[in-house]
Amino acid sequence: MVSVAHMTAPAGWEEPAQTPEFDEVTVVLAGSVVVEHDGGNLTVPAGQAVITRAGERVRYSVGPDGAEYVAVCLPAFDPELAHRED
Repeated sequence: MVSVAHMTAPAGWEEPAQTPEFDEVTVVLAGSVVVEHDGGNLTVPAGQAVITRAGERVRYSVGPDGAEYVAVCLPAFDPELAHRED
């Protein structure tokens, strides 16, 4: 199964770091999404996408204008598979 989520996040929004058991494709529609990973930070602007792989430690946040994006997870997102840090 695949999950598809249309997300809107205000400026300053951030998630805790996670090491998920799913691949995730994030397509940014407006604003920007920042992906922190072991190699550094990647800012993904509107019109671009990023793929993160299962087992990769990542942390998502948004730029100063917030963001609108679509997240596609394979296998489907499940909180138990996200392995979010406290």
